[in-house]
Amino acid sequence: MSKTLNLIKTNASNPKVWIVAGITVAGIIVLAETSRRRRSKAMIIKREDFGAFLECFELIPFPQPPPPASKLPLSGLTFAIKDIFDVMGYITGFGNVDWQRTHEPVDKTAVVVTALLKNGAKCVGKTVMDELAFGITGENKHYGTPTNPNMPSNVPVGSSSGSAVAVAAELVDFALGTDTIGCVRVPASSCGILGFRPSHGAISTIGLIPNSQSLDAIGWFARDPSILHHVEHILLQLKAVEPRRARCLVFSDDLFRLSKVPKQKTVYVVSKAIEKLSGYQPPKHINFAQYIASNVPSLKGFCQHSNNLQNGISTLKALSSVMVSLQRYEFKTNHEEWVKNVKSRLGPEISHCVLAAINTTYENVKILYQVKAEMRAALQSLLKDDGILVIPTIADPPLKLNSKKGYSTEFHDRACASLSIASMSGGCQVSVPLGKHEDFPVSVSFITYHGADKFLLDTVLDMYASLQDQVSIASNSAPLPDVNGNMDASELLKEKGNAAFKGMQWNKAVKYYSEAIKLNGTNATYYNNRAAAYLELRWYSISKIYCHSLHCIVLHPHTS
Repeated sequence: MSKTLNLIKTNASNPKVWIVAGITVAGIIVLAETSRRRRSKAMIIKREDFGAFLECFELIPFPQPPPPASKLPLSGLTFAIKDIFDVMGYITGFGNVDWQRTHEPVDKTAVVVTALLKNGAKCVGKTVMDELAFGITGENKHYGTPTNPNMPSNVPVGSSSGSAVAVAAELVDFALGTDTIGCVRVPASSCGILGFRPSHGAISTIGLIPNSQSLDAIGWFARDPSILHHVEHILLQLKAVEPRRARCLVFSDDLFRLSKVPKQKTVYVVSKAIEKLSGYQPPKHINFAQYIASNVPSLKGFCQHSNNLQNGISTLKALSSVMVSLQRYEFKTNHEEWVKNVKSRLGPEISHCVLAAINTTYENVKILYQVKAEMRAALQSLLKDDGILVIPTIADPPLKLNSKKGYSTEFHDRACASLSIASMSGGCQVSVPLGKHEDFPVSVSFITYHGADKFLLDTVLDMYASLQDQVSIASNSAPLPDVNGNMDASELLKEKGNAAFKGMQWNKAVKYYSEAIKLNGTNATYYNNRAAAYLELRWYSISKIYCHSLHCIVLHPHTS
C-alpha cells in the first residue's frame, strides 16, 4: 500500500497510475470484505454445531446386504469421532495445531471406526478435544471450547468434550471418545447424556494415538440407552442373548457423602427404581474407601501424602495419585521426544500436566502396575458375579467458562477420587443422567468388574425407564431430611423392613432394620421396629433388652 502511495505522489499527473491505484484499493476492499464474510460464516457454523466439530466430512457406511438379509444393525445412525482416531487421508491432530503441523495424513482408518462403518453407521466428522488428551475441563486454546448445551455458561469438561457436545446437541446419534482418567464419563455427566467406558482392552486401539496405554479405553456417548447398547454389541462383538442373572447394587456411602447433590436425587432414585423390577436383590451399602484400604496393600506407601481430602477418603486420593503418576509415566514414554523437539504452544492446564509428566523421574514404576493389579482383584472380589457398584460420577458441578480459578486442583482431586476406581481396576463404567439439582446436571455411575460389559449395559437398559420415572417424582418431591449423609438410605431400608413386617417375613424385617441402624444408629424408630420383629419371632429376651435400653412404649412399624 505504501508503494502505491509513493507511486501516486511521483506520478500524480499520469492517469494510468490512478487506474492502477483504484484497482489496488478496490482489491483491498474486496479482500477485506471476503475475509469478513469468511469469519462470519465460520462463526455461524460454530454456533450451529456448538463448536463441537473440528472438521466435517462424510465416511459412507458399507453397502447394505441384498434381501432377504436384514439391514445392518447401525443402519441410519450417524456418529462423530474425537480428533484422536485415524481416518485415511486425514491428519490425526491430537487436539493440537503443532501436532497437526508436524504429522502427515494417515493411510489407514482406525479399526473401531471401520467396524462402525461396516455395520451401517455414517461418520460425519472429527470433534474438538483437550490437547494431547490431557486435561479435564474440555477447553482448547487453539480450537475453542465446545458449548455445553446443558449449561452454556459452564465448561463441557474433557478431554472428549466435542464428542459429548455433539451428542447432547443432537447433532449425531452417538460419538466416540477416549477415556483415560475420566475423559468420557465426566463430560457425559456434565452434558446430561449417557457415557460408557468399557473394560480396559476390550476394544482394539489400533489407529488411536495413545495417551497412556494401561489406562486408555475407547468409549462412547449416546442419548438413548438402546443406541448405547447397539454400539456395544458391535464393538465388543457380543452374543445377542445371554442367560439373565440376578443383580445386586452396592452403594458407596462414603462417595455419596462427598457429593454435593442430595441423596434423595441419587441413592433414593436408584433404590426406588429397582423396587418393582424383577431380578434385583436388596441393595447393599459399603464404605468403599475402607474396603480398598484393606484389600489393596500396595497403596499404603502412597497414603501419607493423601490425608487432606474430606470425609476420610484419603485412600481413594492415594489411588488417584497412582493413576495420575501412571498416566504421566506412560505419556512421557510415548511422547517425550516430540514434546522436547517441537516445544508446542499449550494451554495453561495442559502445559502444567505435560511438563509434570516430562520433568518427573519415575523410580519405582513397578509399584504403580502392582496397585493396578491389586485393584482389579479387589473389585472382582467385592462384586463377584452379580454385583454393581453405584457411585456419583463426579462430586462437583463443572467449572464456569473462563473461570478466574482456571485449573482447579480441588475440582481435579475430588473428581479423580471416584474416577480412579474404573481406570485403575480396568473395569467398565457407565454414567447415567438423573435430571438436575439447582440447575446443575445430576448423574450416577454404575461400575462392575473387568469383562462384565454386557451385564452392565443390560442392567442400565433394564432400569433406565424406571430411573427416569423416579427422577420426575424426586424433582417434584419435598426434600427428605439428611443425617450424617445417610438418612435417605436408612429410611429406605426402614420402609423395606416395614413391608417385610406387614408380609409376616420377620427375619427379613430384622435384617432391614439392622441395616438401617448401621447407617443411622441415632433413630429410635429403627430399634423399636426391630424389637417388634423380634417379638413376632418370639425372641422376647432380645426385644426386652432393646426396649429397655430405649424406654420403648410403641413397637409396631405401622405407627412409625
